[in-house]
Amino acid sequence: MDKYYSITELTREFGISTRTLRFYEDEGLIHPERRGRTRLFRPADRHLIKEILRGRRIGFTIAEIREIIQVYKDPPGEMGQLQLLMKRVEEKREDLRQKRKDIEDTLAELDNVEEACLTRLAEIGVGT
Repeated sequence: MDKYYSITELTREFGISTRTLRFYEDEGLIHPERRGRTRLFRPADRHLIKEILRGRRIGFTIAEIREIIQVYKDPPGEMGQLQLLMKRVEEKREDLRQKRKDIEDTLAELDNVEEACLTRLAEIGVGT
């Protein structure tokens, strides 16, 4: 007999809400089996949820995750998915590098403003 997971089991395992799982279902990322109003998740659904959450943690959008999942289902399959994933990882890495540079530049500018304020306060005879 196939192993199924309930929505409660998965929400507890992954520390997410039922609303999150329903959202992923509404977005077409997962396709649990339905028995009446009950959702039954297969091991493949559980694996997809794990990968979706991983993608979200590293900053992928739902659209990017959907694209990566879809590439796996269509030719060239896993090879295409891995190549796309590597491309998306590099794009995300470059985006983060740029954000880090922007933050470093902003911090340096804040240091300059603070130093200018301290200098001016000293010039006008105000102690800090």
